[in-house]
Amino acid sequence: MADARNTLRQRRAAPIGGRARIALVVLLIGAVATVWVTNWLLTDRFTETTRNRAELRLALYSGNLISELRRNAIVPELLARDKALLDALNAQDYTQSSQRLISFVDEIGAASLMLLDREGRSVAATDRNRLAESHRTAPYFIEAVRANATVFTEIAREAGGYRFTYSRRMETAGDTVGVIVVEVDLAKFERAWAGISDAVMVTNSDGIIVLATEPRWRGLTPEEALGKPEDGAIERLIASAADWTATTADAYLRGEAVMRIDGRIPFRGWTLSTFTTYSSVRERVNAVLALEIMGFAILAALVFYALSRKNAVRMALFQRESTELRALNARLQREIAEREKVQKNLAVAEQSLAQSSKLAALGEMSAAVAHELNQPLAAMKTYLAGARLLLKRNRPDEALTAFHRIDDLIERMGGITRQLKGFARKGQEAFTPFDMGDALASSLSMMEPQLKSRRVKITKILPAEPVKVMGDRMRVEQVLVNLLRNALDATKSVDDPQVEIILAAGETATLSVRDNGDGIEDLEALFEPFYTTKAPGEGVGLGLAISSGIVSELGGRLTARNGESGGAVFEMQLPVLNAASEAAE
Repeated sequence: MADARNTLRQRRAAPIGGRARIALVVLLIGAVATVWVTNWLLTDRFTETTRNRAELRLALYSGNLISELRRNAIVPELLARDKALLDALNAQDYTQSSQRLISFVDEIGAASLMLLDREGRSVAATDRNRLAESHRTAPYFIEAVRANATVFTEIAREAGGYRFTYSRRMETAGDTVGVIVVEVDLAKFERAWAGISDAVMVTNSDGIIVLATEPRWRGLTPEEALGKPEDGAIERLIASAADWTATTADAYLRGEAVMRIDGRIPFRGWTLSTFTTYSSVRERVNAVLALEIMGFAILAALVFYALSRKNAVRMALFQRESTELRALNARLQREIAEREKVQKNLAVAEQSLAQSSKLAALGEMSAAVAHELNQPLAAMKTYLAGARLLLKRNRPDEALTAFHRIDDLIERMGGITRQLKGFARKGQEAFTPFDMGDALASSLSMMEPQLKSRRVKITKILPAEPVKVMGDRMRVEQVLVNLLRNALDATKSVDDPQVEIILAAGETATLSVRDNGDGIEDLEALFEPFYTTKAPGEGVGLGLAISSGIVSELGGRLTARNGESGGAVFEMQLPVLNAASEAAE
């Protein structure tokens, strides 16, 4: 059977190599197509994103430039009406004029201010080196005298670049007395644009570049600036061949393809142009393409590896298959045998555990009976000794009282045995209403011999009204006796032993037993069975455990803590039997 399966698998494996080679060819074709489509889509997408960003920068630059021009255009009109400057021109007293212009230049933000008299001579200026210069032939003086408005002038500097001025004539009674000249600092925009990667230029209405991030462009036309020999056709061809991810370039700057964005400035026919390189587009597209090519290369390598390893691995698997199946069968048989053995051992362990639980329950019940009957027996012994003494003294009536008490204790011992049986079979005793004060009095009566022998000071604080609860009075008295016995034992080492009993009624009936002993060392283990701090022979550690179980069955709780001034405090809380509950009962 195994040989037949191996033969069938070998026949099926024969065409696998051919299919894998076909899959490899398809993978290569898919890789080329994917890279081409990705390049086309991402180039268009990233180019459009770059163009949008360039248009936003163009709008921002244009807005800043027109804002600066318009802000300075108002200055000549305001200064032409300045009374101090007019008075200085009329009186030809210019001692304070330069200082006044200096005070204005900081507020205005202009490059410089200059005041010319009617002859074109500089009589006041923020740059004191220009005082007494003659500007009679300057365009801003001539045009300002001729025009009845503010005149804007572009003047080429000898050192390169342009000066931009606003000028306006100043009149007194219709006569021209001078000209105010405001030079606008547009070079600061060139300095700001120089810190970005884009190239920027501003052309006037004549098509001359007046502002540019490239100093050599100023005074040229855009065609002259972009057609320098260093940006030749050969360099452009090389750049275009290397940049296979870019679309057709708008222009070439330093031999590199750039995207040109033009925008008109609403001022005297000016135009603002920005030149953005495709480098960011190339970098982003090439990064994605590199990841795709790397992924296809890894996939192709895995295919080659699979082709070379598949046959060898398949044959090794075929050879190991039968051996592994036989070993698995043997291992399963051993596990089945071990499971059957464990199940038998588990059944024996369950029987042993059940027997141990029965023995533990029997031992605990015997210890509980011995503990609970110990107190009545001790009291009976005390009463019998007292009755014997009274009979010797010929006091039969008092001895009869002691015998009645012994009879009560015998009845109580019978009740304790019934309670312990009920403790083993819960829910068979009927609850009756009783007064907690009466139960406390009965418990103190039972503890009377121990109290007399110890001379312990008992303080009782009881409410005026009865505190009634629903439960088993005898079992509650059993708890009270345990609490009183523990309090007496706790005060053996105290010079002035005191026990305080407080009964209070609220939402619950709370009975507190306080002593002035040494307190409780281990509160967590206090209610555990067989836990005791007494000397051997004085207790087995079941009193509090049994008492806690009794209170819990009655719907209350028994707690213990150390008092603030020393000693221990035990509190038993039981549900109060109010009028509504009593009516329901």
